[in-house]
Amino acid sequence: MRYSLVNRVRGIFLGALLGESLANGNSCDLGKIAVLGTESLISLGKLDVDDWLKRQQQAGIELETNINSWGQIIFATLPVVIFFHEDTAKMRENILAVQRILNWQNEPVVTDASLIIGYAIARSLNEKLNPIHLISETVSFLGNTSTSLPQELIKVNALLEKGAGLEIACRELSSIATQHQLEETFTSNISLAIYCFLSTLEDFPLTILRATQNHDLVNQDVISAITGSLSGAYNSSVGIPINWQIPVLANKSSKWGLHSFAQMLKLADTMMEVWSGVYDLNDDFSEFVEKGYTIFAAPHIIR
Repeated sequence: MRYSLVNRVRGIFLGALLGESLANGNSCDLGKIAVLGTESLISLGKLDVDDWLKRQQQAGIELETNINSWGQIIFATLPVVIFFHEDTAKMRENILAVQRILNWQNEPVVTDASLIIGYAIARSLNEKLNPIHLISETVSFLGNTSTSLPQELIKVNALLEKGAGLEIACRELSSIATQHQLEETFTSNISLAIYCFLSTLEDFPLTILRATQNHDLVNQDVISAITGSLSGAYNSSVGIPINWQIPVLANKSSKWGLHSFAQMLKLADTMMEVWSGVYDLNDDFSEFVEKGYTIFAAPHIIR
């Protein structure tokens, strides 16, 4: 096992926040619903969409029809991806269940994007991500769809095979958004995120810096945060430079509706404790966790 599962999970959330922060300064809100979903999974030990919806309503979060809200919906599915990463069929089923309550206008491109990002992250968590085959596998996992995302992923694959640079990729993939239509722009975001991730797979800093460059006609927060979550899952928190992590963890300003981002990492750890079967969350257990005795199951191992 190259990296521990818990470090990969930490990498997902750290990568997403770093990508969003570098693109948008200190204003970060893409992960608010993901926090609520993580808390629900911890509390119940399973997916309960009614509980998710109740928590969202209590938090006063309302989703609109824009790229930022669509980005929030994608990030809301990340806890589900993590919790069910061992079984892609079950993961797909639960992603779609969350989509039914959050994607209230039933935008197919948002559903497809959630499945695409979820599948790539699950492959990293299971240590089965093969960059050569990932896009073809993802298109197969996506299945029949009315969106243009499969065609754009195939275009990304062609760019990668040719070794096309970032400037060419941006020009090719942004061309679909020339009419400023929301769905086209969002499709461009997802395609560029996949390209940035796979073109510099082993280098988290370079991946994020490339993703946060000023791409025309795309929402910078969304592409950077999605790229960060993909690269964070693959490279884990171990692959994120410590001088990148310290400012995030030391910063006490509100992130994703939390007092500090260190709370998000603690939630991520606790969710993996529940996932691995250690779920007696009483005071004695909390002390036990802090002493460092908690066992996290590795990928492919029965818990």
